Amino acid sequence: MVIAKPVCGPISSYSRVQILHLLQTRPERTIAELCEETGLHANTVREHLQRLDEGGYIIHATEHRTTRGRPRTLYSAATGAPGASSPVAREKVNEAARRGDLMRRVLHTDASKLGREATYQLDALVEHLEESGFDPVIDEREMTVELTPCPHAAASPENRPLLCQVHLGLMRGVLTQAGGPIAAECVRAAANPAECTVQLRVEAA
Repeated sequence: MVIAKPVCGPISSYSRVQILHLLQTRPERTIAELCEETGLHANTVREHLQRLDEGGYIIHATEHRTTRGRPRTLYSAATGAPGASSPVAREKVNEAARRGDLMRRVLHTDASKLGREATYQLDALVEHLEESGFDPVIDEREMTVELTPCPHAAASPENRPLLCQVHLGLMRGVLTQAGGPIAAECVRAAANPAECTVQLRVEAA
């Protein structure tokens, strides 16, 4: 029997999953808004935001006010798109590419047939998934990422859809940040909770 690895990274806490979901669905949220939506104490929300910020999964900006009052801090998901890119995420992508090139030289393996940019996208994606507790297997012919056994298999069934949605959003952010033709399309439906396959696609230039 294959035992899933422990969950780690940005989705190791369901509270962080809830916060990430809110930021992925609507950017520029305040701590007060996140507290109201999640029911968490402000100090708890701040701790989760700090962890997510340190990991490169969110960005923050100071509110521009035209009236009196202290400007609030606005939080958004780091999607990798212009204006929504985290310096930490950019550094992670660069380091993943560097390590990928080194590994290919040592093992005398070729880059992806999809090209240099796609190779670096896959480097960044694999490192992100490993950081989150997965053992990813990428099939470039089928354009899939096999994540079975899923570390979230033991999660409450009612929480799984949100977990999958948030992690798919994180994968999309990593691929966008790396820049290239590959995008994450969906998490395939599976009858067994331990099974997880993500469908990729190559976007036209």
